[in-house]
Amino acid sequence: MSTAIKQPHQKELFGHPVGLYVLFFTEMWERFSYYGMRALLTLYLVEKTTADNPGLGWLDSESIMLYGWYTMLVYVMSIPGGMIADKVLGQKKAVLYGALTLVAGHGILAFDQMWAFYTGLILIILGVGLLKPNISTMVGGLYKQGDIRRDKGFSIFYIGINLGSLLATFIVGYVGEKIGWHYGFGLAGIAMLFGLLVYLYGQKFLILVGNKPTEEDKKDDISINKLLGDLLKSPVNLGVVLLIVAYAIYAGFTYQGVDSWGYTALYIFIAFVAGVMMMIYKNLDTKVSKDRYLVLLLSFLIVIVFWGAFEQAGGLMSIYTKTNTDRMLFGWEVPATWFQGLNAGFIIIFATIVAGYWAKRKLKGKEASSLFKMAIGTMIMGLGFVFMIFAAAEFNEKGSSAMYWLVLAYLFHTIGELCSSPVALSFITKLAPVKYASLMMGVYFAATGLGNKVAGVIGESASEFGEYAIFSGITIFTVLFGLLVILLLKPLKRLTHGAEDNERVILETEKYEIADPDINN
Repeated sequence: MSTAIKQPHQKELFGHPVGLYVLFFTEMWERFSYYGMRALLTLYLVEKTTADNPGLGWLDSESIMLYGWYTMLVYVMSIPGGMIADKVLGQKKAVLYGALTLVAGHGILAFDQMWAFYTGLILIILGVGLLKPNISTMVGGLYKQGDIRRDKGFSIFYIGINLGSLLATFIVGYVGEKIGWHYGFGLAGIAMLFGLLVYLYGQKFLILVGNKPTEEDKKDDISINKLLGDLLKSPVNLGVVLLIVAYAIYAGFTYQGVDSWGYTALYIFIAFVAGVMMMIYKNLDTKVSKDRYLVLLLSFLIVIVFWGAFEQAGGLMSIYTKTNTDRMLFGWEVPATWFQGLNAGFIIIFATIVAGYWAKRKLKGKEASSLFKMAIGTMIMGLGFVFMIFAAAEFNEKGSSAMYWLVLAYLFHTIGELCSSPVALSFITKLAPVKYASLMMGVYFAATGLGNKVAGVIGESASEFGEYAIFSGITIFTVLFGLLVILLLKPLKRLTHGAEDNERVILETEKYEIADPDINN
């Protein structure tokens, strides 16, 4: 038996590295600040300027439009955030600078001025872009390749995200909705400060992950400029990019609304990302890495579809809860923001149960691949909108709908999320080319952001088509999409070349190189 004293970064707690819990609490407070502000945003925008707790008096469609752009940009900024970490700062410092920026952003929102409102939103977008992809990459870095604990580690990390969300929707939601919107925004800033302090304290447990890239690490890297230079030499790929750019310019002149040129910028960004992704594919030098990369890109499409439906929660469903739902309970009106906490509460209850179910299913040799889980999760989440269809029908008939429809919808959304989202995070760390790990995590969050924008576009259309039609369309599309992924599952799994095979528990005391043939075979 070894009697060597373990260093802080080698210590474990409840079967996982202690560093996981440092990142857990950092992310918990960051998500407290983010989801607290998110719970208030659309309600603050639509609240009348003459109310006792006055808002900005925007139309529903205008508030959902801003919500869609804001939540999209929060996640799209993960791409430059991942690149900065990969090439310059390392994940550890990127998370630190992101946390500092978030403290400033949430703090500024406490001031009741329009300049402060927009400045705060911009700083939050920049801060999340630096923090979000890189803290997730650090979680993956705590586990060695092939360690079956990785999925459960991400599920534990996911509980931290949702514990912060749960506390935020109840505490920040109540303070903002009942006392004052800007008091709620300020409280979110204090929470982010707690997260920053936790992260600074826990550095000794994170010594081996997220460090600044060395010259040795960067010697085989290909810069973005080099990738774009290669793009200019590839006529077919360049043609695809130019086609998207041409459509972007067309959108600016022809789209209706104040955000027409916003779509131009979005499509140009998509063209840039598409060009980089195509060049990364060409740069990969083995068939295995190319095949896995293709599956990874497909998983990003699943992510967009999933969040395009799921993120109705902060937009259309939030406003529906406020205006169309009978929220009286024993003579007291339940705050509309509290219903967004149902998702987080259900996650805390069911996260380890769902993760354990899939782990046992895999050990029994039954289908439990990440793609299968993501497809099933998308379908279950989509079926949650069946209850919103019933709610909309009841509202059309009686003028209000019961709260239990929302509870059931959020329950199904949560089970679907638990099958899909933490698994997607883990899946990326298994398939992503090592030198582009943070960038691929950034692309994942950018895909999440595009899903948020899709959610905003869908939510805006409710003013034209009605909630009943929107909820019905979401249900049908997500179920059919999930079934399509399942039908294609076998060929897609072949393209992963066994990335998820032979997983087992690997302890810190087991020493090996990632290239060890006994591990990779």
